[in-house]
Amino acid sequence: MIARLRSLATGWTSVVPVLAVVLLVFTWGRDLPAAVVALVTLVLAGAVLAAVHHAEVVAHRVGEPFGSLVLAVAVTIIEVALIVTLMADGGDKSSTLARDTVFAAVMITCNGIVGISLLVASLRHGTAVFNPEGTGAALATVATLATLSLVLPTFTTSKPGPEFSTTQLTFAAVSSLILYGLFVTTQTVRHRDYFLPITRQGEVITVDDHAHAPSARAALISLGLLGLALIGVVGLAKGVSPTIESGVAKAGLPQAVVGVIIALLVLLPETIAALRSARRDRVQTSLNLALGSAMASIGLTIPAVALASLWLSGPLVLGLGSTHMVLLALTVVVSSLTVVPGRATPLQGGVHLVVFAAYLELAINP
Repeated sequence: MIARLRSLATGWTSVVPVLAVVLLVFTWGRDLPAAVVALVTLVLAGAVLAAVHHAEVVAHRVGEPFGSLVLAVAVTIIEVALIVTLMADGGDKSSTLARDTVFAAVMITCNGIVGISLLVASLRHGTAVFNPEGTGAALATVATLATLSLVLPTFTTSKPGPEFSTTQLTFAAVSSLILYGLFVTTQTVRHRDYFLPITRQGEVITVDDHAHAPSARAALISLGLLGLALIGVVGLAKGVSPTIESGVAKAGLPQAVVGVIIALLVLLPETIAALRSARRDRVQTSLNLALGSAMASIGLTIPAVALASLWLSGPLVLGLGSTHMVLLALTVVVSSLTVVPGRATPLQGGVHLVVFAAYLELAINP
């Protein structure tokens, strides 16, 4: 009976990613009726769960912090491709798309995912423990990338409006790639132990004993299915976006809410994976996922849109408004105070979630 259930579980996680891509092919660029939107939504939810499953299989094979890096980078690469595609189709209407998407990713990961992970881990295990050296390095990189790419354009004077000049945009793109590459090298090569989960006594956990490592063949199959699942997640999220847009318009909400909803859908795999790690008292893995996704979102999106701007005719607005800059500054300060002790209580998790709730409230009611 147990073997049959395992076979069934393995079967659906293999079928759903393929089904999602097939459905994406037949629905891409088409106006979808309500029944098809409902089907797409169900397959989208299944693809999210399948992506988390295959990401965990790959993570068990390669170990931390490589496992969380695989999921963060895979989601971001596909998300970047979606942003560039939408910018190419949207003209002047998409001038703020990259900025809004990147900022939404930063707020969702640094406050939403971090907050819920700390809250779950601390409620379940008393306190949430993690490595402040690695987490602090990740936070510093995210803060630097966000400031250089999203805050400075508001104050530069070479070009009117919250935009970079060509030289400034090139500098921001190259700096983003260098910082992201330097961080990945630090995380995976020189100081890998800073990003591994730790025990309550501060000892690094180098072996994940809750499951046997899969074979190389199984990991490669899961890696391929992970890619298919993520393509399905992002593509189907784009497919249901017109329905979301019409619903937002009927509700009288700002257009920026659409970007927030899409970002929430795209980041669901990281959110679920981070929650599972938090429940197992592997908070460092949750923080690797959250901050790694924020970092990849900035470090890969800005260079991509900078390159795309060479042939895109519309403006590229990257500078944040005053309200969002206040939220970003508050996020950096709160995150710094959370990271320094290397331990967190439900209070810290609640503080991050309140900041995230403030972001959502201001997105709905600016």
